[in-house]
Amino acid sequence: MKQLIECVPNFSEGRDPAVIKQITDIIESVEGVTLLDVDPGKATNRTVVTFVGEPAAVVEAAFQAIRKACEVIDMSKHSGEHPRMGATDVCPLIPIAHISMQETAEWARRLGERVGRELELPIYLYEAAASRPERKNLAVIRAGEYEGLPEKLALPEWKPDFGPARFHAKSGATVIGARDFLIAYNVNLNTTSVRRANSVAFDVREKGRVLNDPATGKPMKDATGEPLRQPGLLQGVKAIGWYIEEYGIAQISMNITDIAATPLHMAFEACCKSADQRGMRVSGSELVGLVPLNVMLEAGKYFLRKQQRSVGVSDSELIKIAVKSMGLDELAPFDPQQKIIEYNLEKGNPAVQKALINKTLRGFSDETASESPAPGGGSVSAYVGALGVSLATMVANLSSHKRGWDERWEVFSNAAERGQHLKNALLRSVDEDTDAFNEIMMAFGLPNSTPEEKAARKAAIQAATKKAIEVPLKVMRLSMDSFPLIRQMVETGNPNSVTDAGVGALCARAAVYGAFLNVKVNATGLDDKNYAAQVVAEAEKMALAADVEERAIVALVHEKI
Repeated sequence: MKQLIECVPNFSEGRDPAVIKQITDIIESVEGVTLLDVDPGKATNRTVVTFVGEPAAVVEAAFQAIRKACEVIDMSKHSGEHPRMGATDVCPLIPIAHISMQETAEWARRLGERVGRELELPIYLYEAAASRPERKNLAVIRAGEYEGLPEKLALPEWKPDFGPARFHAKSGATVIGARDFLIAYNVNLNTTSVRRANSVAFDVREKGRVLNDPATGKPMKDATGEPLRQPGLLQGVKAIGWYIEEYGIAQISMNITDIAATPLHMAFEACCKSADQRGMRVSGSELVGLVPLNVMLEAGKYFLRKQQRSVGVSDSELIKIAVKSMGLDELAPFDPQQKIIEYNLEKGNPAVQKALINKTLRGFSDETASESPAPGGGSVSAYVGALGVSLATMVANLSSHKRGWDERWEVFSNAAERGQHLKNALLRSVDEDTDAFNEIMMAFGLPNSTPEEKAARKAAIQAATKKAIEVPLKVMRLSMDSFPLIRQMVETGNPNSVTDAGVGALCARAAVYGAFLNVKVNATGLDDKNYAAQVVAEAEKMALAADVEERAIVALVHEKI
């Protein structure tokens, strides 16, 4: 189980492609690192780069990128809309898989120490890697920006965590840390006024706005001398307003640091509401960097529910709805393969490209018909089961939009959503079954000379055989779970599509029986006869139940037609 971390350094250059490429070339040259995204901004004069890999490789790539940025970026000549204090302004590490935040923070400290020592840059640690509570917040560290560094570095309380406490005119200072996943998100307004954009930003951001005394117009303060604030609407959101000359509009620039508390679509909606109350209109938005798939799926479902439409549609349709609803393609095309983390990671993965579920219908049929024993009956059974529940899902979606049935849309939407879940699980099983077969073949090919090799080979064969039982057993369970949905669609769904649901029942039974044959034949190869007997008994029970379900549903279909 590989540990994976993501690094999202922000470099203070967004206008010169040659300079940006020198930095990204260095990142790509480090073995074990995958460059996911390069997002330059002309108005901000800033480029956000995203790459991922195992910790040691990512930290090495980050160090080399920071070193290169010191060589090719001169902060004394830099200007841009975004707050910044260094050539590499901020360099966060984000835990992605099989690594804790605490471990990630330790890697950030190692990176900071090396940069400070070898490059002689002032380094501040923030968020989970912060050396003291008052340095957790990036905005606090960056206050005064590059121009304020000489004065800041002279203060004892702002001694850097690593590196010298002296001003580096060319490269400034860098903030390094470890944090949770953050979404950098800009919302477009139909105004050029930064003041009005800021009014929306103050409405929505967590810290809100400073309260002024109505009589004097001066900021009000509490007993400790701190400004009194009116909290904003959105938890875990930082926001400011700015004008982007490149687009000729003002934007609300947000960092969503808690996507569980404030999903992307709710940040968009809050901006729409505030803008409307202030006589403006949100005209679209843009994502800076990448976003997790689930964020886009939940946004798509939110906007479909708002329209009282079924959310039980494909992932690609949900993403399309999210993009159009939030205007994510207003300023530039939105490419899901580039902007969604999971899709981006899959792009260069040969195993993903070769997956059976990524083949065309003809390609899948040709592969099945070839002289190779896999894919075989198990994979085909899983695919047939996916087709069966897809038909029921289609009926649910058609029923959700049927004229005159508007009050029932949510019932059918929930049914379609269940169907999509079953379909996706069955589609995953198509490749899982073939993978299980291949593992058996690999186990049989292991060395078999010494007693130790014989024992290891036997254990590997038994483990692979057990997996080759568990996958079709899962296919049987999933296909059995599809029968209630299919029956529901025959009984209450769009009557014009009742035969489609009937065909779904035929497919579900075929999937159950096909997978049953795989369970039964693979169980004969297990040494654990008790386990083998248990799974075969469970499979036989499901096969008999599938017969009953199919006959009952087909009888209902005949009654309906």
